[in-house]
Amino acid sequence: MEKYYLNKDEAVLLVIDIQERMLPVIDKADKVGQKNEVLIEAAKLLGVPIVVTEHNADGLGHTVDLLSSKMTEAKVFHKTTFSACNKEFLAYLKEMKRNKIIVTGTETHVCVFQTVRSLLDNGFSVFLVADAVGSRTEMNLANAVSQMKDMGAVITNTETAVFDLLKESGTPEFKALLKLIK
Repeated sequence: MEKYYLNKDEAVLLVIDIQERMLPVIDKADKVGQKNEVLIEAAKLLGVPIVVTEHNADGLGHTVDLLSSKMTEAKVFHKTTFSACNKEFLAYLKEMKRNKIIVTGTETHVCVFQTVRSLLDNGFSVFLVADAVGSRTEMNLANAVSQMKDMGAVITNTETAVFDLLKESGTPEFKALLKLIK
């Protein structure tokens, strides 16, 4: 059951390629943006490090302002490979000594899929936040989520991830995050 526990001291939030020219073509882009806002605020409030990737920023732009303005302290990795898991990226994650990676981003069936596969292959536990990832088509999204589940990723959603990180109500963090979720 340990695989299904999400603890703030073991976790990293990984936001993959939610970029200026990518997000507008994503199915249900507004929902993807909103769910990522909640996850970013939760990570900041709970002290969970945030890592961001940007794929081919010259062509796709940088992370959308809606999110980048909330992640000024995040470590950003620029990449041209679909998987983020190059030597520098993996070394950075291993240095943090946090083995549970909360994954969001676009496109689910390309960069998210290949990154999740590589993370699992490198011994990390992956929590794929299914309502915070997106693809251009619903079919590509569903297919990729199914494959990542089969590979061993925990498929979760924004509220489950946030409340699992919180663990209890009545705290100032709970009250602050409850406003975002409602």
